[in-house]
Amino acid sequence: MGHTAAEIADRRFADWMRGNLGLAAEHMAVSVTGDPVFGWRMRSIGARARDDSGGDRWLRVVSEFPQWARGQFWTGNADANDLPETISRPHVLGTFEWGDGRCQRAELSTLLPGHPCSNTDIPFTDEPMPFSWWSTLKDTLATLAGTSTSRVHADQDQVTRRIRETFGDQAPTHVERWETVHGDLHWNNVLCPEFGLLGWEGWGRGPAGTDAAELLCCSLLAPATYVAVLSQFRSVLDTSTGRVAQLYAAARLLHRAERNRHHEAARALRIHGRLLAE
Repeated sequence: MGHTAAEIADRRFADWMRGNLGLAAEHMAVSVTGDPVFGWRMRSIGARARDDSGGDRWLRVVSEFPQWARGQFWTGNADANDLPETISRPHVLGTFEWGDGRCQRAELSTLLPGHPCSNTDIPFTDEPMPFSWWSTLKDTLATLAGTSTSRVHADQDQVTRRIRETFGDQAPTHVERWETVHGDLHWNNVLCPEFGLLGWEGWGRGPAGTDAAELLCCSLLAPATYVAVLSQFRSVLDTSTGRVAQLYAAARLLHRAERNRHHEAARALRIHGRLLAE
């Protein structure tokens, strides 16, 4: 059975990204020891690696067109090195950039224990977590919220535009409180059984409750997990800004789900957003 032109192009791009990972490993003097893992739409590739001292690391390469390979999103993971040490996250040990029509950025980071709570952003099944895990998550988000930064995850114009494009002009958009947020808190970026947070590209100032709102929206297909998130973060999710944060998170996730043809997630997100917008 033959392959479509899109499938052939994807295969070639995946092979090219594997080559980029090998080039980065050679430049940064590490050996790739794990199977490569691709990020969203093969924009990035990462794998376990080992340095000369025998230390386990994580090597990641992201590729972008030149117009996107700049600004705070491009350096977010390294910028997160300046966050309080009590926030469990990878520390970027070194970077390497090069270009060949596209721009590549390699980051060598510390490797956290544990594994992602889900292989997907929006899981279909529940993953029960102990009280201590939820407590650490809440403490981490509280510490992050109170951290000063000039980075911006989303401003009022971005929030308003995204919500109204998706849920209409009648949906509430005004943000009363702002805080520092992770900005991409889905279940594939959260580690267990030992807590940790991955994916710091987009962190910065955003609506209060953004992270709780996104985690709730990423739990719509896992009922017990949805109830657990709601019970842990009800105090912020039930505020006016918390509802706006949910609409913003639902709109962002809906766009991603539709592009990935995740129809069940898209349907649940649209319903959730419409209920909030009434």
